[in-house]
Amino acid sequence: MSIGVVKVTDLIERIKSKEAKIGIIGLGYVGLPLVLEFCEVGFHVTGFDIDPEKVDLLKQGKSYIKHIDSTLITQNLKHFSPTSDFSKLSEMDCIIICVPTPLNKYREPDMSYVFNTAKTVARYLRKGQLIVLESTTYPGTTDEEMRVILEETGLKAGVDFYLAYSPEREDPGSKVFTVGTIPKVVGGYTKACLEIVCALYESIVVRTVPVSSTKVAEATKLLENIYRAVNIALINEMKMLFDRMGIDVWEVIEAAKTKPFGFQAFYPSPGLGGHCIPIDPFYLTWKAREYGLNTKFIELAGEINTSMPLYVVNKVIDALNMQGKAVKGSKILILGLAYKKDVNDVRESPSLELMKLLKERGAEVDYNDPYVPETHKMRRYDFKMSSLPLTEENLKRYDCVVIATDHSIYDPNFILENANMIVDTRNLIKCAGNLIWKVIKA
Repeated sequence: MSIGVVKVTDLIERIKSKEAKIGIIGLGYVGLPLVLEFCEVGFHVTGFDIDPEKVDLLKQGKSYIKHIDSTLITQNLKHFSPTSDFSKLSEMDCIIICVPTPLNKYREPDMSYVFNTAKTVARYLRKGQLIVLESTTYPGTTDEEMRVILEETGLKAGVDFYLAYSPEREDPGSKVFTVGTIPKVVGGYTKACLEIVCALYESIVVRTVPVSSTKVAEATKLLENIYRAVNIALINEMKMLFDRMGIDVWEVIEAAKTKPFGFQAFYPSPGLGGHCIPIDPFYLTWKAREYGLNTKFIELAGEINTSMPLYVVNKVIDALNMQGKAVKGSKILILGLAYKKDVNDVRESPSLELMKLLKERGAEVDYNDPYVPETHKMRRYDFKMSSLPLTEENLKRYDCVVIATDHSIYDPNFILENANMIVDTRNLIKCAGNLIWKVIKA
Protein backbone atom coordinates (compact mmCIF):
# COMPACT_ATOMS: atom_id res chain seq x y z
CA MET A 1 0.00 0.00 0.00
CA SER A 2 1.43 3.41 -0.99
CA ILE A 3 2.08 6.22 1.44
CA GLY A 4 -0.62 8.30 -0.28
CA VAL A 5 -3.27 5.60 0.26
CA VAL A 6 -2.35 5.27 3.92
CA LYS A 7 -2.81 9.00 4.38
CA VAL A 8 -6.19 8.91 2.65
CA THR A 9 -7.35 6.03 4.84
CA ASP A 10 -6.11 7.72 8.00
CA LEU A 11 -7.84 11.02 7.28
CA ILE A 12 -11.11 9.34 6.28
CA GLU A 13 -11.06 7.34 9.51
CA ARG A 14 -10.49 10.52 11.51
CA ILE A 15 -13.45 12.13 9.72
CA LYS A 16 -15.75 9.14 10.27
CA SER A 17 -14.84 8.96 13.95
CA LYS A 18 -15.38 12.76 14.31
CA GLU A 19 -11.79 13.11 15.51
CA ALA A 20 -10.77 15.28 12.56
CA LYS A 21 -10.34 18.94 13.46
CA ILE A 22 -12.31 21.19 11.13
CA GLY A 23 -11.25 24.76 10.34
CA ILE A 24 -13.65 27.11 8.56
CA ILE A 25 -12.34 30.42 7.22
CA GLY A 26 -14.97 33.15 6.91
CA LEU A 27 -17.82 33.27 9.44
CA GLY A 28 -20.51 34.94 7.38
CA TYR A 29 -23.73 33.72 5.78
CA VAL A 30 -21.99 30.61 4.40
CA GLY A 31 -19.32 29.83 6.95
CA LEU A 32 -21.29 30.17 10.18
CA PRO A 33 -24.13 27.78 9.22
CA LEU A 34 -21.47 25.30 8.10
CA VAL A 35 -19.71 25.62 11.47
CA LEU A 36 -22.95 24.84 13.31
CA GLU A 37 -23.73 21.84 11.11
CA PHE A 38 -20.35 20.24 11.84
CA CYS A 39 -20.69 21.04 15.56
CA GLU A 40 -24.17 19.48 15.70
CA VAL A 41 -22.83 16.08 14.63
CA GLY A 42 -19.93 16.16 17.09
CA PHE A 43 -16.91 17.65 15.32
CA HIS A 44 -14.74 20.25 16.98
CA VAL A 45 -14.65 23.28 14.71
CA THR A 46 -12.35 26.28 14.75
CA GLY A 47 -13.85 29.28 12.99
CA PHE A 48 -11.42 31.82 11.51
CA ASP A 49 -12.34 35.41 10.67
CA ILE A 50 -10.36 38.62 10.22
CA ASP A 51 -13.17 40.64 11.87
CA PRO A 52 -12.45 40.71 15.64
CA GLU A 53 -15.96 42.03 16.37
CA LYS A 54 -17.53 38.89 14.87
CA VAL A 55 -15.14 36.68 16.80
CA ASP A 56 -15.92 38.45 20.09
CA LEU A 57 -19.69 38.18 19.56
CA LEU A 58 -19.43 34.46 18.80
CA LYS A 59 -17.29 33.86 21.89
CA GLN A 60 -20.14 35.45 23.87
CA GLY A 61 -22.63 33.13 22.19
CA LYS A 62 -24.22 35.94 20.16
CA SER A 63 -25.31 35.72 16.54
CA TYR A 64 -25.05 38.63 14.08
CA ILE A 65 -27.13 36.86 11.41
CA LYS A 66 -30.89 37.19 11.83
CA HIS A 67 -31.93 33.68 10.82
CA ILE A 68 -29.31 32.08 13.09
CA ASP A 69 -30.55 32.18 16.68
CA SER A 70 -27.98 32.98 19.36
CA THR A 71 -29.01 29.86 21.28
CA LEU A 72 -27.53 27.78 18.45
CA ILE A 73 -24.19 29.51 19.05
CA THR A 74 -24.38 29.06 22.82
CA GLN A 75 -25.33 25.38 22.57
CA ASN A 76 -22.34 24.63 20.35
CA LEU A 77 -19.60 26.64 22.06
CA LYS A 78 -18.25 23.45 23.61
CA HIS A 79 -17.47 22.27 20.07
CA PHE A 80 -16.76 25.67 18.50
CA SER A 81 -13.72 27.93 18.90
CA PRO A 82 -13.94 31.29 17.05
CA THR A 83 -10.59 33.00 16.50
CA SER A 84 -8.62 35.53 14.49
CA ASP A 85 -5.40 33.60 15.13
CA PHE A 86 -4.69 31.99 11.76
CA SER A 87 -1.59 30.20 13.05
CA LYS A 88 -4.03 27.59 14.39
CA LEU A 89 -4.64 26.48 10.79
CA SER A 90 -1.65 24.17 11.19
CA GLU A 91 -3.65 22.18 13.77
CA MET A 92 -6.58 21.54 11.41
CA ASP A 93 -7.15 18.32 9.46
CA CYS A 94 -9.72 19.83 7.09
CA ILE A 95 -9.81 23.52 6.12
CA ILE A 96 -12.86 24.96 4.35
CA ILE A 97 -12.62 28.40 2.75
CA CYS A 98 -15.83 30.49 2.70
CA VAL A 99 -14.71 34.01 1.79
CA PRO A 100 -16.36 36.60 -0.50
CA THR A 101 -15.83 36.68 -4.27
CA PRO A 102 -17.21 40.11 -5.26
CA LEU A 103 -16.84 42.11 -8.45
CA ASN A 104 -14.62 45.14 -8.84
CA LYS A 105 -15.85 48.47 -10.23
CA TYR A 106 -15.34 47.14 -13.78
CA ARG A 107 -17.62 44.16 -13.00
CA GLU A 108 -14.68 41.78 -13.15
CA PRO A 109 -13.92 39.09 -10.53
CA ASP A 110 -12.18 40.33 -7.42
CA MET A 111 -10.30 37.24 -6.32
CA SER A 112 -8.21 38.98 -3.67
CA TYR A 113 -10.09 37.37 -0.76
CA VAL A 114 -9.63 33.85 -2.11
CA PHE A 115 -6.00 34.25 -3.14
CA ASN A 116 -4.97 36.09 0.04
CA THR A 117 -6.66 33.37 2.08
CA ALA A 118 -4.86 30.70 0.06
CA LYS A 119 -1.55 32.45 0.83
CA THR A 120 -2.42 32.42 4.53
CA VAL A 121 -3.31 28.72 4.39
CA ALA A 122 -0.04 28.04 2.57
CA ARG A 123 1.87 29.65 5.41
CA TYR A 124 0.58 26.96 7.79
CA LEU A 125 0.01 24.09 5.35
CA ARG A 126 1.23 20.67 6.43
CA LYS A 127 1.12 17.18 4.99
CA GLY A 128 -2.15 15.27 5.15
CA GLN A 129 -4.50 18.26 5.26
CA LEU A 130 -7.63 18.65 3.12
CA ILE A 131 -8.23 22.12 1.68
CA VAL A 132 -11.72 22.85 0.31
CA LEU A 133 -12.86 26.01 -1.44
CA GLU A 134 -16.59 26.83 -1.19
CA SER A 135 -16.54 30.41 -2.51
CA THR A 136 -18.28 30.86 -5.87
CA THR A 137 -15.76 31.35 -8.65
CA TYR A 138 -14.90 30.63 -12.28
CA PRO A 139 -13.79 27.18 -13.47
CA GLY A 140 -10.08 26.63 -12.93
CA THR A 141 -9.68 28.63 -9.73
CA THR A 142 -9.14 25.62 -7.46
CA ASP A 143 -6.96 23.26 -9.48
CA GLU A 144 -5.02 25.97 -11.29
CA GLU A 145 -4.56 29.27 -9.41
CA MET A 146 -5.20 28.19 -5.83
CA ARG A 147 -3.22 24.97 -6.26
CA VAL A 148 -0.22 26.94 -7.54
CA ILE A 149 -0.29 29.16 -4.44
CA LEU A 150 -0.46 26.17 -2.09
CA GLU A 151 2.24 24.23 -3.96
CA GLU A 152 4.70 27.10 -3.58
CA THR A 153 5.30 25.50 -0.18
CA GLY A 154 6.91 22.53 -1.93
CA LEU A 155 4.01 20.25 -1.01
CA LYS A 156 2.10 18.65 -3.90
CA ALA A 157 -1.68 18.55 -4.22
CA GLY A 158 -3.08 15.02 -4.31
CA VAL A 159 0.14 13.66 -2.81
CA ASP A 160 1.13 15.69 0.24
CA PHE A 161 -2.19 17.47 0.79
CA TYR A 162 -5.68 17.15 -0.66
CA LEU A 163 -7.54 19.77 -2.64
CA ALA A 164 -11.25 20.03 -3.47
CA TYR A 165 -14.07 22.36 -4.43
CA SER A 166 -17.65 22.22 -3.15
CA PRO A 167 -19.92 25.16 -3.97
CA GLU A 168 -22.04 26.60 -1.21
CA ARG A 169 -25.79 26.35 -1.78
CA GLU A 170 -26.93 28.40 1.19
CA ASP A 171 -30.47 29.82 1.07
CA PRO A 172 -30.46 32.46 3.86
CA GLY A 173 -33.59 32.43 5.96
CA SER A 174 -35.05 29.23 4.50
CA LYS A 175 -36.61 26.85 7.00
CA VAL A 176 -36.87 24.09 4.38
CA PHE A 177 -33.46 24.15 2.72
CA THR A 178 -30.61 24.10 5.22
CA VAL A 179 -26.97 23.02 5.01
CA GLY A 180 -27.88 19.47 6.00
CA THR A 181 -30.86 19.03 3.66
CA ILE A 182 -29.31 20.41 0.45
CA PRO A 183 -27.33 17.87 -1.65
CA LYS A 184 -23.65 18.85 -1.82
CA VAL A 185 -21.76 18.91 -5.12
CA VAL A 186 -18.11 17.93 -4.62
CA GLY A 187 -15.14 17.81 -6.96
CA GLY A 188 -11.57 16.75 -6.15
CA TYR A 189 -8.24 17.50 -7.78
CA THR A 190 -7.50 13.76 -7.76
CA LYS A 191 -9.48 10.60 -7.02
CA ALA A 192 -8.05 10.55 -3.50
CA CYS A 193 -9.04 14.19 -2.97
CA LEU A 194 -12.59 13.38 -4.08
CA GLU A 195 -12.80 10.37 -1.77
CA ILE A 196 -11.82 12.46 1.25
CA VAL A 197 -14.05 15.44 0.51
CA CYS A 198 -17.01 13.10 0.00
CA ALA A 199 -16.36 11.56 3.40
CA LEU A 200 -16.17 15.00 4.99
CA TYR A 201 -19.50 16.27 3.66
CA GLU A 202 -21.29 12.93 3.96
CA SER A 203 -20.98 13.41 7.71
CA ILE A 204 -23.31 16.46 7.62
CA VAL A 205 -25.46 16.47 4.44
CA VAL A 206 -28.28 14.30 3.16
CA ARG A 207 -26.36 13.42 -0.03
CA THR A 208 -23.12 14.24 -1.77
CA VAL A 209 -23.01 14.61 -5.57
CA PRO A 210 -19.48 13.68 -6.73
CA VAL A 211 -18.39 15.13 -10.08
CA SER A 212 -15.33 14.42 -12.20
CA SER A 213 -13.29 17.54 -11.39
CA THR A 214 -13.12 20.75 -9.43
CA LYS A 215 -13.84 22.63 -12.68
CA VAL A 216 -17.14 20.78 -13.12
CA ALA A 217 -18.09 21.62 -9.51
CA GLU A 218 -17.20 25.29 -10.06
CA ALA A 219 -19.20 25.38 -13.30
CA THR A 220 -22.19 23.74 -11.59
CA LYS A 221 -22.59 26.63 -9.16
CA LEU A 222 -22.33 29.18 -11.95
CA LEU A 223 -24.97 27.38 -14.02
CA GLU A 224 -27.37 27.24 -11.06
CA ASN A 225 -27.23 30.99 -10.52
CA ILE A 226 -27.01 32.00 -14.17
CA TYR A 227 -30.18 29.97 -14.75
CA ARG A 228 -31.93 32.07 -12.13
CA ALA A 229 -30.44 35.36 -13.31
CA VAL A 230 -31.49 34.80 -16.91
CA ASN A 231 -35.04 33.78 -15.98
CA ILE A 232 -35.42 36.73 -13.61
CA ALA A 233 -34.21 39.01 -16.40
CA LEU A 234 -36.84 37.49 -18.70
CA ILE A 235 -39.65 38.12 -16.23
CA ASN A 236 -38.37 41.65 -15.54
CA GLU A 237 -38.44 42.37 -19.26
CA MET A 238 -41.97 40.91 -19.46
CA LYS A 239 -42.98 43.13 -16.55
CA MET A 240 -41.88 46.27 -18.39
CA LEU A 241 -43.61 45.18 -21.59
CA PHE A 242 -46.85 44.16 -19.88
CA ASP A 243 -46.86 47.43 -17.94
CA ARG A 244 -46.90 49.31 -21.26
CA MET A 245 -49.75 47.07 -22.41
CA GLY A 246 -51.79 47.63 -19.24
CA ILE A 247 -51.42 44.00 -18.14
CA ASP A 248 -50.61 42.94 -14.55
CA VAL A 249 -47.56 40.66 -14.81
CA TRP A 250 -48.28 39.19 -11.37
CA GLU A 251 -51.70 37.99 -12.52
CA VAL A 252 -50.12 36.50 -15.65
CA ILE A 253 -47.58 34.57 -13.56
CA GLU A 254 -50.29 33.20 -11.25
CA ALA A 255 -52.23 31.95 -14.25
CA ALA A 256 -49.16 30.52 -16.04
CA LYS A 257 -47.94 28.55 -13.05
CA THR A 258 -51.12 26.47 -12.98
CA LYS A 259 -49.59 24.56 -15.92
CA PRO A 260 -48.30 21.34 -14.33
CA PHE A 261 -45.34 20.97 -16.71
CA GLY A 262 -42.92 23.07 -18.73
CA PHE A 263 -43.19 26.26 -16.64
CA GLN A 264 -41.42 27.42 -13.50
CA ALA A 265 -42.52 30.66 -11.88
CA PHE A 266 -39.98 33.45 -11.51
CA TYR A 267 -40.95 36.83 -10.11
CA PRO A 268 -40.12 40.44 -10.98
CA SER A 269 -37.92 42.46 -8.68
CA PRO A 270 -36.50 45.96 -8.27
CA GLY A 271 -33.12 44.46 -9.14
CA LEU A 272 -31.04 41.47 -8.12
CA GLY A 273 -29.62 41.15 -4.63
CA GLY A 274 -27.59 38.76 -2.52
CA HIS A 275 -24.04 37.63 -3.01
CA CYS A 276 -24.70 35.09 -5.78
CA ILE A 277 -27.17 35.92 -8.54
CA PRO A 278 -26.05 39.53 -9.26
CA ILE A 279 -22.38 38.48 -9.29
CA ASP A 280 -21.85 34.89 -10.40
CA PRO A 281 -22.82 35.32 -14.10
CA PHE A 282 -20.05 37.88 -14.54
CA TYR A 283 -17.46 35.34 -13.33
CA LEU A 284 -18.29 33.15 -16.32
CA THR A 285 -18.53 36.01 -18.83
CA TRP A 286 -15.08 37.16 -17.70
CA LYS A 287 -13.59 33.66 -17.97
CA ALA A 288 -15.23 33.10 -21.37
CA ARG A 289 -13.11 35.88 -22.88
CA GLU A 290 -10.03 33.74 -22.21
CA TYR A 291 -11.52 31.27 -24.71
CA GLY A 292 -12.44 33.95 -27.25
CA LEU A 293 -16.17 33.77 -26.59
CA ASN A 294 -18.75 36.42 -25.70
CA THR A 295 -21.62 35.16 -23.55
CA LYS A 296 -24.21 37.44 -25.14
CA PHE A 297 -27.23 35.83 -23.54
CA ILE A 298 -25.82 36.09 -20.01
CA GLU A 299 -24.61 39.65 -20.54
CA LEU A 300 -28.01 40.75 -21.87
CA ALA A 301 -29.66 39.30 -18.77
CA GLY A 302 -27.17 41.23 -16.66
CA GLU A 303 -28.02 44.47 -18.45
CA ILE A 304 -31.75 44.00 -17.84
CA ASN A 305 -31.38 43.11 -14.19
CA THR A 306 -28.96 45.96 -13.40
CA SER A 307 -31.34 48.42 -15.09
CA MET A 308 -34.27 47.60 -12.81
CA PRO A 309 -33.52 50.13 -10.03
CA LEU A 310 -33.64 52.92 -12.63
CA TYR A 311 -36.97 51.55 -13.89
CA VAL A 312 -38.32 51.76 -10.33
CA VAL A 313 -37.01 55.32 -9.94
CA ASN A 314 -38.93 56.30 -13.07
CA LYS A 315 -42.06 54.78 -11.51
CA VAL A 316 -41.44 56.91 -8.41
CA ILE A 317 -41.20 59.98 -10.66
CA ASP A 318 -44.56 58.97 -12.21
CA ALA A 319 -46.09 58.64 -8.74
CA LEU A 320 -44.82 62.10 -7.77
CA ASN A 321 -46.08 63.61 -11.04
CA MET A 322 -49.55 62.34 -10.19
CA GLN A 323 -49.35 64.58 -7.12
CA GLY A 324 -47.93 67.52 -9.08
CA LYS A 325 -44.52 67.16 -7.40
CA ALA A 326 -40.95 66.97 -8.66
CA VAL A 327 -38.56 64.32 -7.40
CA LYS A 328 -36.18 67.03 -6.15
CA GLY A 329 -37.16 67.92 -2.61
CA SER A 330 -39.74 65.12 -2.33
CA LYS A 331 -39.71 62.83 0.69
CA ILE A 332 -39.32 59.14 -0.18
CA LEU A 333 -39.50 56.21 2.25
CA ILE A 334 -37.96 52.89 1.18
CA LEU A 335 -39.52 49.86 2.86
CA GLY A 336 -36.97 47.08 3.10
CA LEU A 337 -33.19 47.38 2.83
CA ALA A 338 -32.46 43.63 2.80
CA TYR A 339 -32.23 41.98 -0.61
CA LYS A 340 -34.95 39.39 0.24
CA LYS A 341 -37.76 39.04 2.73
CA ASP A 342 -37.24 38.23 6.40
CA VAL A 343 -33.41 38.37 6.43
CA ASN A 344 -30.91 41.06 7.46
CA ASP A 345 -28.65 40.47 4.46
CA VAL A 346 -28.08 43.67 2.44
CA ARG A 347 -25.35 42.36 0.11
CA GLU A 348 -25.92 43.78 -3.39
CA SER A 349 -29.43 44.82 -2.35
CA PRO A 350 -31.25 46.82 -5.05
CA SER A 351 -32.64 49.03 -2.27
CA LEU A 352 -29.19 50.55 -1.87
CA GLU A 353 -29.02 51.50 -5.55
CA LEU A 354 -32.57 52.88 -5.36
CA MET A 355 -31.56 55.12 -2.48
CA LYS A 356 -28.45 56.28 -4.33
CA LEU A 357 -30.38 57.12 -7.54
CA LEU A 358 -33.12 58.97 -5.69
CA LYS A 359 -30.64 60.96 -3.61
CA GLU A 360 -28.74 61.91 -6.78
CA ARG A 361 -32.01 63.35 -8.12
CA GLY A 362 -32.46 65.51 -5.06
CA ALA A 363 -35.00 63.45 -3.12
CA GLU A 364 -34.95 63.24 0.67
CA VAL A 365 -34.71 59.50 1.29
CA ASP A 366 -35.27 57.47 4.46
CA TYR A 367 -35.79 53.78 5.00
CA ASN A 368 -37.45 51.28 7.30
CA ASP A 369 -36.24 47.74 7.80
CA PRO A 370 -36.88 45.95 11.10
CA TYR A 371 -33.94 43.63 10.40
CA VAL A 372 -31.42 46.30 9.39
CA PRO A 373 -31.46 48.94 12.16
CA GLU A 374 -28.65 50.93 10.57
CA THR A 375 -26.54 50.92 7.43
CA HIS A 376 -22.87 50.04 7.41
CA LYS A 377 -20.04 50.91 5.05
CA MET A 378 -19.91 48.73 1.96
CA ARG A 379 -17.79 48.69 -1.18
CA ARG A 380 -20.08 51.04 -3.11
CA TYR A 381 -22.33 52.59 -0.47
CA ASP A 382 -21.90 54.40 2.83
CA PHE A 383 -25.18 56.10 3.72
CA LYS A 384 -24.78 56.38 7.51
CA MET A 385 -28.54 56.01 8.02
CA SER A 386 -30.84 54.40 10.59
CA SER A 387 -34.17 52.66 10.14
CA LEU A 388 -37.20 54.81 10.93
CA PRO A 389 -40.11 53.32 12.89
CA LEU A 390 -43.00 52.28 10.65
CA THR A 391 -45.79 54.31 12.25
CA GLU A 392 -48.97 55.91 10.94
CA GLU A 393 -47.49 59.35 11.48
CA ASN A 394 -44.23 58.50 9.67
CA LEU A 395 -45.98 56.96 6.66
CA LYS A 396 -48.10 60.08 6.19
CA ARG A 397 -45.01 62.31 6.17
CA TYR A 398 -43.73 60.94 2.86
CA ASP A 399 -44.77 61.86 -0.66
CA CYS A 400 -44.08 58.30 -1.81
CA VAL A 401 -43.46 54.95 -0.13
CA VAL A 402 -41.47 52.39 -2.13
CA ILE A 403 -41.97 48.74 -1.17
CA ALA A 404 -38.59 47.28 -2.06
CA THR A 405 -38.64 44.18 0.16
CA ASP A 406 -41.80 42.26 1.09
CA HIS A 407 -40.93 41.38 4.70
CA SER A 408 -43.67 39.27 6.32
CA ILE A 409 -43.88 41.81 9.11
CA TYR A 410 -45.15 44.49 6.73
CA ASP A 411 -48.94 44.87 6.92
CA PRO A 412 -50.14 45.81 3.42
CA ASN A 413 -53.43 47.23 4.69
CA PHE A 414 -51.69 49.45 7.22
CA ILE A 415 -49.32 50.75 4.56
CA LEU A 416 -52.12 51.27 2.06
CA GLU A 417 -54.31 53.20 4.51
CA ASN A 418 -51.60 55.57 5.68
CA ALA A 419 -49.25 56.17 2.75
CA ASN A 420 -49.93 59.05 0.35
CA MET A 421 -48.65 57.16 -2.69
CA ILE A 422 -47.08 53.70 -3.04
CA VAL A 423 -44.71 52.20 -5.59
CA ASP A 424 -44.94 48.44 -5.01
CA THR A 425 -42.09 46.40 -6.54
CA ARG A 426 -42.99 43.12 -4.81
CA ASN A 427 -46.78 42.84 -5.24
CA LEU A 428 -47.27 43.21 -1.49
CA ILE A 429 -50.48 45.18 -2.06
CA LYS A 430 -52.65 42.51 -3.65
CA CYS A 431 -56.02 44.29 -3.72
CA ALA A 432 -56.39 48.00 -3.12
CA GLY A 433 -60.16 48.33 -3.64
CA ASN A 434 -61.17 51.97 -3.97
CA LEU A 435 -57.63 53.02 -3.02
CA ILE A 436 -56.12 51.51 -6.18
CA TRP A 437 -55.30 55.00 -7.44
CA LYS A 438 -52.53 55.38 -4.86
CA VAL A 439 -50.67 52.16 -5.82
CA ILE A 440 -48.27 51.92 -8.77
CA LYS A 441 -46.86 48.47 -9.47
CA ALA A 442 -43.18 48.51 -10.51
